[in-house]
Amino acid sequence: MVQSAAAAGCQVRCAGCRGILNVAAGMTEFCCPNCQLPQMLPPELRGVAAKGIDPTKIQLPCARCSALLNVPHGLSKFTCPQCGVDLAVDLPKLQNYLLSSSSSSISPFHQPPPPPPPPEEINEVAVDVEREEDEGGMVGETFTDYRPSKISIGGPHPDAVVETSSLAAVQPPEPSYDLRLKDEIEKSKALSCLQIETIVYACQRHLHHLLNDTRAGFFMGDGAGVGKGRTIAGLIWENWHLGRHKALWISVGSDLKFDARRDLDDVGASCVEVHALNKLPYSKLESKSVGIKQGVIFSTYSSLIASSERGRSRLQQLIQWCGPEFDGLLVFDECHKAKNLIPETGGQATRTGEAVLEIQDRLPQARVVYCSATGASEPRNMGYMVRLGLWGAGTCFPHFQAFLGALEKRGIGALELVAMDMKARGMYVCRTLSFQGAEFEVIEALLEAKMTDIYQKAAEFWAELRVELLTATAYLSDDKPNPSQIWRLYWASHQRFFRHMCMSAKVPAAVRLAKQALAEGKCVVIGLQSTGEARTEEAVTKYGLELDDFVSGPRELLIKLVEENYPLPTKPESFTGEESVRELQRKRHSASPGVSFKGRVRKIAKWKVASDESGSDSPIESDHGSSESDEEFQICDICVMEEEKKKLLRCSCCGKLFHPNCFVPPLLDVVPENWSCVSCKEETDEYVQARQAYLAELHKRYEAAIERKSTILEIVRSMDLPNNPLDDIIDQLGGPDNVAEMTGRRGMLVRASTGKGVVYQTRNTKEIAMEMVNMHEKQLFMDGKKLVAIISEAGSAGVSLQADRRAINQKRRVHLTLELPWSADRAIQQLGRTHRSNQACAPEYRLLITNLGGERRFASIVAKRLETLGALTQGDRRAGPSLSAFNYDSNFGKRALSMLYKAIMEQTELPVVPPGCLREKPEAVREFLTQAKAALVSVGIIRDSVLVNGKDNGRITGRIVDSDMHDVGRFLNRLLGLPPDIQNRLFEFFTSILDLLIQDARKEGQLDSGIVDIKANVIEMQGSPKTVHVDPTSGASTVLLTFTVDRGITWEAASDLLECNKKDGVGHQNDGFYESKREWMGRRHYLLAFECNRSSPRMFKVFRPASGEALREMPFPELQSKYRLLSSLEKACKGWNEEYEASSKQCMHGPKCKVGRLCSVGKRLQEVNILGGLILPLWGTIEEALSKQVRQSHTRLRVVRLETTEDNRRVVGLLIPNAAVHSVLEDLSWDADEDS
Repeated sequence: MVQSAAAAGCQVRCAGCRGILNVAAGMTEFCCPNCQLPQMLPPELRGVAAKGIDPTKIQLPCARCSALLNVPHGLSKFTCPQCGVDLAVDLPKLQNYLLSSSSSSISPFHQPPPPPPPPEEINEVAVDVEREEDEGGMVGETFTDYRPSKISIGGPHPDAVVETSSLAAVQPPEPSYDLRLKDEIEKSKALSCLQIETIVYACQRHLHHLLNDTRAGFFMGDGAGVGKGRTIAGLIWENWHLGRHKALWISVGSDLKFDARRDLDDVGASCVEVHALNKLPYSKLESKSVGIKQGVIFSTYSSLIASSERGRSRLQQLIQWCGPEFDGLLVFDECHKAKNLIPETGGQATRTGEAVLEIQDRLPQARVVYCSATGASEPRNMGYMVRLGLWGAGTCFPHFQAFLGALEKRGIGALELVAMDMKARGMYVCRTLSFQGAEFEVIEALLEAKMTDIYQKAAEFWAELRVELLTATAYLSDDKPNPSQIWRLYWASHQRFFRHMCMSAKVPAAVRLAKQALAEGKCVVIGLQSTGEARTEEAVTKYGLELDDFVSGPRELLIKLVEENYPLPTKPESFTGEESVRELQRKRHSASPGVSFKGRVRKIAKWKVASDESGSDSPIESDHGSSESDEEFQICDICVMEEEKKKLLRCSCCGKLFHPNCFVPPLLDVVPENWSCVSCKEETDEYVQARQAYLAELHKRYEAAIERKSTILEIVRSMDLPNNPLDDIIDQLGGPDNVAEMTGRRGMLVRASTGKGVVYQTRNTKEIAMEMVNMHEKQLFMDGKKLVAIISEAGSAGVSLQADRRAINQKRRVHLTLELPWSADRAIQQLGRTHRSNQACAPEYRLLITNLGGERRFASIVAKRLETLGALTQGDRRAGPSLSAFNYDSNFGKRALSMLYKAIMEQTELPVVPPGCLREKPEAVREFLTQAKAALVSVGIIRDSVLVNGKDNGRITGRIVDSDMHDVGRFLNRLLGLPPDIQNRLFEFFTSILDLLIQDARKEGQLDSGIVDIKANVIEMQGSPKTVHVDPTSGASTVLLTFTVDRGITWEAASDLLECNKKDGVGHQNDGFYESKREWMGRRHYLLAFECNRSSPRMFKVFRPASGEALREMPFPELQSKYRLLSSLEKACKGWNEEYEASSKQCMHGPKCKVGRLCSVGKRLQEVNILGGLILPLWGTIEEALSKQVRQSHTRLRVVRLETTEDNRRVVGLLIPNAAVHSVLEDLSWDADEDS
C-alpha cells in the first residue's frame, strides 16, 4: 500500500510560476497564491499509484533519454520532464510511428488504449501573434538631443549633440564632485556644458578604488569631432590645480602633440608644458641633462613599445618618471590602438596591448582615462580596460574571459546592457555630433564590360597558377621551403590581388561622382586604405624613375609572388668525367684507405704479444727494428710477393699495389700518375655514366621549371591589368596640382610634362619637410586651392577636413569611400574626418561597393563591427551607419555556409532553389552543382577532388575540411577569385539560404534583435518602482518597474487609417478589413491590411484590434489563404469591436488557456515588468531565475525600451515575463517591507 504524502503535508513547485508551495495535510487540489493557477498533487503524492501510460494521450519516446512521454493531442512543442530537452512533434513521422506501434505486439500488462480523441484545433492567428510578440516591438527613433541632466555649469555646445535613446533613458549618478575650476571656466566659457559634465564625472570616478586597491578608471566614448581633446585638457588643468603636476598623454601620432598644446592653451593652461617623448633621450627625464620635473609627457603608442640600442625602454622611462606613488592622469587617447590584447584562438596579443596593460599595473594609483569613439568595437577589445571594474574581484565575472563569454553568449542585447550599465555607474559618457543633414548612400559600382573581361581572365589565370604550383611543389626536395608556407603566401597574395581589382573596378564610378560633385559646387574627399607604395617603389627600383605608364599593383604583386616563391627544384652541380673520377677516388680513400705492409707488421706483432708461443717481451722493439724495410718493401696485390715499393704500380682509385708483369698482357709502357687498375676503371665508367644520366635528368627538370616560370612571368607581364587606383584617380582628376594627398607614402608617379610616360618624384620639396607634407596638403584643401582630397589611415589620423566655419573652403564635402577599411574602428575614424564640430554643413557619404559577391566580404567585416560598435559604445546597435545588410559573418551566416557546402557536395537536400534554376528542371540544378563544385575546387575549398568516370561520369568528388565548414571569411575571400558569373551565383545561393534561416528564426522568436521598443496607445506606470539592489561604490540602484500597456486600436482609429491611405493615393484594391476564414471557439478574428508599395513579392502591413500594428509584414498568398476581404463595413465594425472588447481581459487562446491569466498572447491590456538601472552586477542571478521558466522565449535576456504616454518618461531595461517576476525577486532576496 502506498502511503499518502498528502496526509502529513508537503512542499511542491508550482506548475505556473515555479515557486515553492507548502501544501497542507489532506489537501490534494489547490490554487497558487502567486499566479492563481489551479492544480493538484501528482498521483504519487496523493497515495495513488501512477498509471504510467495515460490512455487519453499519445505515447512518444524522448529523442535524448528515450523516456516514454504522455503527449496531449494537438501539442506540437514541449519539454521532456526527465532530461529537459526541447522537443517538437513531426506529424508525418508521428503517423508512421503510430502505424508501426499499432502493428507491434501489445504488452500483457496493459489493455490496448481506446482510440484517441480528435486532435485539438490550433488557433493559427494566435500562433502568428505569439511569434510577433516573441520577436519584439517596433524600431523607434535612435538618437535624442543631448543636454546634461544633472549639471548646469557652462554654455551649450557649439554644434548639435545627440545621444542614443537607449543611453538617454539611463540616468547617471548624482554629481558629488566639487569642481575647482568652476569659476574660471564660467568666465572663460572655454568648455561647453557637456565637456564640463565629463570632467566632473571623471574626477568623481577617480575618487573611488576597486576591490583590488587600484584606482577606478573612466571611459570617454564621445564620437569624432565632439571635442575630446579639449575635455582632456580640462581634466589636466583641474588636476594641476589640485597639485598633480605630472600627466601622461598617449595618442596615435606625434603630430597630435600640437593639437594637445592648442587645447591646453584654449582652456587657459598655457603654463603646462607639453613634452614629446619621441624627441627626448632615453635617459632619466628628471636628470639634469633632460630636466623635466613636471608637465605633460606626450607619447605615441609606437613610442610606448620602443627601446634603445642599449635595451632601455620608453615604458620603463615613463614609469620611473612617474614614480610608484603617481596619482596623476594617465590618458589613453584613441585607445582603440590597444585592442587585440585578448586575441582570437590561434592569435597573439599585440605588444601595444600588453604595454598598455603593464603601465596600468605598474601605476596602480594613476587616474586612468580611456578615450576613443571606437574603444570597444567588440567585447574582445575591452580586455585592456581593467580599471572599469566590470570583471574581477567583487563582480559576477571572476576574470575577463568569463565576462567575454557571457557577452558573446547573450548577443547584441547583452552588449547594449554593458554600455547602459557603465553610464548608470558614472564611469562612461558617449555623445556624438548629430548626423542631421548628413547623407549616407551605398552605391553599387557595376563592372564595365572591359573590367569584367579583365576580371574573368585574372580569375582563370589564378586557377591555372594554383594547378601549376601544385605540380611544381611535387618536385621539391626536403631542403626546400615547406609547401604550406608557399600556400600561405599564395592565398594572401590572392586576397590582396582581388582587393586591388575590386578597388580598381570602382575608379570610374569614383571619378564620375567626384566630377559631378565638383560641377555642383562641392568638394570631394576620397578615402582608401592601401596606397600601393610598396609595389611602386619595387617597380621604380627595378625599371628606373621614368616609366611608360603607371604601375599596375596587381601585376607587380603577381610578378613578385612568382619570382620569389615559384618552387624550383635544386639546381644540379656541373659534372665532367675527370672531376667525377677524382671525386670517386676521394670517396674511396676516405671510406677504405689502403693498409701498408708496415701497418700489417705492427698488427701481427701486437697479435703475437698475446700469444703464449712468443718468446719476446718487447714487441715494440722488434717493430722499431724493421721500420726501414717496411717503408722500402710492399706486397703485390696479385701475386702476394714482396717487392721494392718503387718497382710496384699504385692504383690512384683503390690504392692497391701491383707488379707490372702480373698483368696480362704485362704493362711495359710508362703509366700516368692517375693510373687505375682494371677493376676500378670498370666501376668508374659505370658510375660516370649513371651519374651523367641522373644529372642530365635533373638539368632537364630544372631547365623545364625555369622555362615554366619564365612563361608564367611573360603571361603576367602581357596581362591587361589595372593601374594603381591612387595614381589613376589623381591623374584623372587633374594631377597633384588639383588633388591634395594625405597618405603615408613618400613618393608618387606623375604624368610627364611631355605627356608621354610617367616620372617618379618625392612628395616633399625643398621648402616643405617630409613630415609636414600632409599638413601642407591639408591646408591647401582647407584654403580651397585644391578641391579634391585623398586620405588614407596612415596619413589622416586626427586630421580635420570638415567644412569648418573658420576655413576659407566651406563647400559641402562629398566623402567617397573607395576602399572599405578592415575594421569598423577605422571606418568610424575615417568618416569622422569630414564630420566634426563647428562645420558649416554636414557631409554626404557615398560608400562604393561593386556588384561582385565576394567583395561584400569586406563590407561584412565592417558591418559586423559597426553593429557591435553601436551596441557597446552607444547602447544601440542602430547607432552606426547601417551596413547590417552586409553582415554575413554571423552565427546565421556560419550555419548558412555549412548548409551550402553540404548541398553542393550532395550530402543533404537543397534548402533553396539555386539562382537561375527551377525545381521543375533538375538538369539545370545538376549543372549548377557541377559548376559550383568545379569553382570550389579551383579556389581550394574542395580538396582531394576526383573526376568520377563510369555511371557517374563527370561527377566531382572530394572533401571540405571541418575548419572550412563554418569559416564565412574564407569563403568570401576565396569567392573573390572566381569569374564574376559563378561568383555572383554562388553568393546569391549563400544569401538565399541565409535569408531562409533568419526568416525561420524570426518566426520561432529566436532572432536576437537587440533593444526593441514597446509601442502602445497607452503606457502607464503602476505604483512605485521597487528597489532590488544598490551598488555600494556608485550608489546606482536596480529597480523593478511595472507598467500597464494598452496596445489595441479602436475601430475609429482603424477606419481613419484606411481613409488616409486612400486619400494619399497609395491605396490598392486589396486594402481593407479582413476576417479569418476559420472560427475558433465560436468566433473569428479581424484585421486591417494595406499593401506595401515597395514590396516584391506583394506584402501587406497588418493591424489587429488587440495588438495594433504588427511588426511582420504578411505575404499576399498567406493573407488570401487565411482571411477574406470584407465588403460590409458594418460586419467589419461589429467583429472588430467585439474582438477589441474581449481582448481586454482574455488572451487569444480563450478561457481554457493552459497558462491561465499569465498568458499575454493577443491580450490588449497587458502588464509589463521591466528591471531597470544597474543590471551587470546581478547578471548571473537574473539568468538563473529566467532559466527556470517553462516557455522558451521567456528564458532569453531581452532588452526593451518604452516611453510612458502621460509624462514621456523613457525606460530601458530587461523585460521580466510576468510568470518570472516572483522567481526573480525571490532570487534577488528582495524584501517588500525593506523597500517600503
